[in-house]
Amino acid sequence: MTHEAGIPLGIRFKLLSDTAQDSAAQVAGEVVVGDYRDLDTLRRFAHGCDVITFDHEHVPTEHLRALEADGIPVRPGPDALVHAQDKGVMRARLAELGVPAPRNRIVRDPNDVAAFAREGAPGTAGGFPVVLKTVRGGYDGKGVWIVRGADDPNASEPFKAGVAVLAEEKVDFTRELAANVVRSPHGQAVAYPVVESIQVDGVCDTVIAPAPGLGEDAAVRAQELALRIAHELGVVGHLAVELFETADGGVLVNELAMRPHNSGHWSQDGAVTSQFANHVRAVLDLPLGDPRCRAPWTVMANVLGGDYPDMYAAYLHCMARDPQLKIHMYGKDVKPGRKVGHVNVYGDDLADVRERAAHAAGYLRGTVTE
Repeated sequence: MTHEAGIPLGIRFKLLSDTAQDSAAQVAGEVVVGDYRDLDTLRRFAHGCDVITFDHEHVPTEHLRALEADGIPVRPGPDALVHAQDKGVMRARLAELGVPAPRNRIVRDPNDVAAFAREGAPGTAGGFPVVLKTVRGGYDGKGVWIVRGADDPNASEPFKAGVAVLAEEKVDFTRELAANVVRSPHGQAVAYPVVESIQVDGVCDTVIAPAPGLGEDAAVRAQELALRIAHELGVVGHLAVELFETADGGVLVNELAMRPHNSGHWSQDGAVTSQFANHVRAVLDLPLGDPRCRAPWTVMANVLGGDYPDMYAAYLHCMARDPQLKIHMYGKDVKPGRKVGHVNVYGDDLADVRERAAHAAGYLRGTVTE
């Protein structure tokens, strides 16, 4: 999708891919199959590139520093990206900046988890439940455990991974929001409308742009917070700030992502300039595009793999039923629960837009049959 955004600008992409079957490898003109964790592979790949950017945060920080030392521009740079790679580093830095966040600290073992729970405001179960996260590598609910008591088996499970574990209070939030911003090397920045993100079993299911019922003042505060984080961390490119909205109307920062993000996929069809196009512009230090909505409402619904291995036949129904529907598929093998695409629907009536998006995503998955 980032490649697609660069085509009108004449940008040539070179891709380092795990396999030739990866989504981007199916469309990019020059594909190198290799391991992003191997420094020699990265150095050979980077030769001749004007700039390096990412579609995930997992490239080792020290390798990115080596590329910079070789004179290769890396955007976002390792000093910024580490805050999306390592949740412990992120929490420590945001605390220094006074950014509102759930109570948290690194824990060493299950006894330390119980101690962390007791340190909080006393609850009906001694400060539980507590959320445990591996500081590196988790996404879409992976690497995350809810611990409901000192005897909960989840209290020991994260420590088997051999990486540091972050404990956080389980926030009693009213809903999840996301503030997406883009920043260029010379400091120009734009902010997209704040969206509501609806999760099912730890996976993003639906995104509504803009977030319904979010007052203008609250929306501006969330955008300003995301812009400040981008500035303070030196982000270049797209930054998604995932937020918890609390009962008093405040927000707490949940996580950061420094790449085009699921909460911004709506912008492909619902914004004047998509997150992908603005990420490309920022990485190349081009003037950024208008992030405003094209329509009063846009809803993005993720398409998860289900019982239909061949979704092509389902296009007939979905496109005929809703000619304004935008379908974006990733070229992935269909597996139950796997994100294989998304749909975007926009319009003037929120209830209608939500129904159309949910129907299309459900039909493509096979949970809706008419």
